[in-house]
Amino acid sequence: MISKRLEILHELVPKAETIALLVDPNYFRAETELRELDIGGQALGQKVIVFKAGSDREIDAAFTAIAQAKVSAMLVGLGAFLTGQRHQIVQLVALHKIPAIYIGRQYTEADGLMSYGASPSDAYRRAGVYVARILKGEKPSDLPVELPTKFDLVINLRTAKALGLTISPALIAPDEVIE
Repeated sequence: MISKRLEILHELVPKAETIALLVDPNYFRAETELRELDIGGQALGQKVIVFKAGSDREIDAAFTAIAQAKVSAMLVGLGAFLTGQRHQIVQLVALHKIPAIYIGRQYTEADGLMSYGASPSDAYRRAGVYVARILKGEKPSDLPVELPTKFDLVINLRTAKALGLTISPALIAPDEVIE
């Protein structure tokens, strides 16, 4: 997922010299995220700098370092802490005028530029199918684990305009546009 988000960000801001990743070091998949980003960054020939934040104070410190590094685009990593701090993060991203991509639509609804992640409505639908199967007598342990198959790209045009970005429909066809 993070490699795909990096690819979308690179398509939107192809001249970005340095891309930042804000990651919660306490998130259980943080190391996996970093490995995937390293592979994706190498494939695109893109320099990516990692900034870690696991507390409110660390978010502020990370953005001070991001500003000093003259980052030209940004990815925000996974995890409940970062999602919980989305308003603070989106405000700091806007303050520094950095095009950023996030994991979920809740960021774009909070005025983040764009998000790409598993479709919540599809996940809820699939969960309902599993509940129905269990109610019909299937054992939960016999049901296969499913990975997401539907992903949503959401773009906030107000934020794009504020950043001076033009979103070309030919470049990316979002699933939803917030105007």
